[in-house]
Amino acid sequence: QVQLVESGGGLVQPGGSRRLSCAAPGSLFRIYTIAWYRQTPGKERELVATITSGRNTDYADSVKGRFTISRDNAQNTVYLQMNSLKPEDTAVYYCNARISVMSYWGQGTQVTVSS
Repeated sequence: QVQLVESGGGLVQPGGSRRLSCAAPGSLFRIYTIAWYRQTPGKERELVATITSGRNTDYADSVKGRFTISRDNAQNTVYLQMNSLKPEDTAVYYCNARISVMSYWGQGTQVTVSS
């Protein structure tokens, strides 16, 4: 069992930046592929960014060039640096850890982009 704890959400103005964190204390965090998803009311959960255990990354087209995913295995933490934020980035952001058929979710953190 992996417990994921997201943090860093909040209110940010358009064009601003925010860094989200996903921590998994006491786990074999380094072997998991970690992904950030986001969801708005009435819509399906959308994959935003992924980082593998080998630090390969992938991004949704909507965030390429603006978001950066990274991991610090010593701290059992994955980060999502979000720059040039737009109102359409407003969502609840979820962290997911997966390996083989196992998949774990955090509780989510709200990001609101508004002036």
